[in-house]
Amino acid sequence: MQQPQVHIYTDGAARGNPGPGGYGIVMEWVGKPYRKEFSKGYKHTTNNRMELRAVIEALKKLKMPGLEVLIFTDSKYVVDSVEKKWVLGWEKKGFKDRKNADLWKEFLKEFRKHKVRFQWIKGHNNHPQNERCDALAVAASKEKKLLIDEGFQEI
Repeated sequence: MQQPQVHIYTDGAARGNPGPGGYGIVMEWVGKPYRKEFSKGYKHTTNNRMELRAVIEALKKLKMPGLEVLIFTDSKYVVDSVEKKWVLGWEKKGFKDRKNADLWKEFLKEFRKHKVRFQWIKGHNNHPQNERCDALAVAASKEKKLLIDEGFQEI
């Protein structure tokens, strides 16, 4: 029996970078008419943090362990860090002098529960799910009640 597959589309946004930010997620079961959308906004954050937060929050939504997951993102920061295994090197060094160490640690915890692959897609290129994620992220960044990005530290 084939493992269930999930396609996850994510995007992050920050107006000002740092500034108000948000993330958007579209999740789809492959071969089923299942589709969910999620987004949240933060008072003061960065684009990279929101790109990574989107991936973490999407993975947290998966109830069954060991799923085949394909994540589509326009973030080279996220894709390269994982696919080129940089994040594993950072982990070995205790994330010393690494930006967003709090999120990378949280990411690895969720990442290891599933069989996750990443697919980079060009942003703002009329990809329907990516465009939707972008719209969700931007809208979330403009909400009246924004969350505090606890781990964000200005350098």
